[in-house]
Amino acid sequence: MDMQFIKTLGSAAIAAAIMILPTSSLASGDRPAMLAPLGPPPSPVDNPTTPEKVELGKMLFFDGRLSGNGAMSCATCHLPDEGWDFPDKISLGYPGTVHWRNSQTIINSAYYKKLFWAGSSKSLEGQARSAARGGVAGNGEDDMMEAKLAFVPEYRKRFRDVFGDIWPNVRNAYRAIAAFERTLVQTDTPFDNYMRGDDSALTNAQKSGLQLFTGKAGCAVCHNGALLSNEKYYNLGVPAYDGWNDDALAQITFRFELYAKGVTEDKYRKLKDDPGLYFRTKQVADYGKFRVPSLRYTKYTAPFMHNGMLASLSDVVDFYDRGGGENDFAETKTNLLKPLGLNEAEKADLIAFLESLSGERIVMDQPDLPSSEPLPAPNN
Repeated sequence: MDMQFIKTLGSAAIAAAIMILPTSSLASGDRPAMLAPLGPPPSPVDNPTTPEKVELGKMLFFDGRLSGNGAMSCATCHLPDEGWDFPDKISLGYPGTVHWRNSQTIINSAYYKKLFWAGSSKSLEGQARSAARGGVAGNGEDDMMEAKLAFVPEYRKRFRDVFGDIWPNVRNAYRAIAAFERTLVQTDTPFDNYMRGDDSALTNAQKSGLQLFTGKAGCAVCHNGALLSNEKYYNLGVPAYDGWNDDALAQITFRFELYAKGVTEDKYRKLKDDPGLYFRTKQVADYGKFRVPSLRYTKYTAPFMHNGMLASLSDVVDFYDRGGGENDFAETKTNLLKPLGLNEAEKADLIAFLESLSGERIVMDQPDLPSSEPLPAPNN
């Protein structure tokens, strides 16, 4: 299928086109045109990647000074040993709170044009600032975080060398973190190697799973391109986070988010599930919609979905095989989901293919962080 032709199709048309793809089009030696290997990460013109900036960003990623209490670093919720996300349904919250959405992996986040589950940030720089300042995340204030950095002689020197700052500018801290995160990519998975021409990179089961992914299972309708995400928004019928039933602190957090992001009093009183994209558009048609995540590195990032309500890749496949689920926003559930009728062998092959989208686990030791010292006395 021609790539330009695919670009001109709407979602429903893509679904129909995929369903009629002949099996022979995915035979050994061929590559599905709606998928692609992952290329080098971007280096934005307004924040070019340099080794010195990356090294500074790595330190700041692990440094709790970029938070309200001085202890909530980026790595607190994006743990290298746990898939660079948080291994629970809902991410860790600022002390005295809980979070309210699942933490997404940092791996390959360099390629997203929409960050967070509802696309509220358009860049890694913006995402870093939002996380550091979020009420149930870092809960920091820019001026206070900037002051903490100023008390660190090594940071003063590094910010001066990398950005020309007389004193560390917190906006440049976010730029450095983004530069570091753009190095956390994985472009050599079995899938990438196969897409580049190595027929032996995938097992027979994984090749069969690829055929299902682009054919009968219809996954490539939304999970396409090199990132395996079209970055559009859908309501899949994911059930509401079950912690809101009996976790009083989670209930308080949910109400706080409803209030902070702005809903009518009626909705504040009645909503019992995360309205997703609605928070940004205030359009009822966007209730329960969330951005399609990449399927890369998912071998290490369970649980899944915006609220972690699917515990494993097997659960995810079963969920789609049933045609999605049910939640409080039935009127906006996408019509792309239909029961698939997969048998157990097909499900196993599809999971095997999904696992081919991950390479070796990416791990990293926390760097030694510099100490704070009293500011030097001004020259008289």
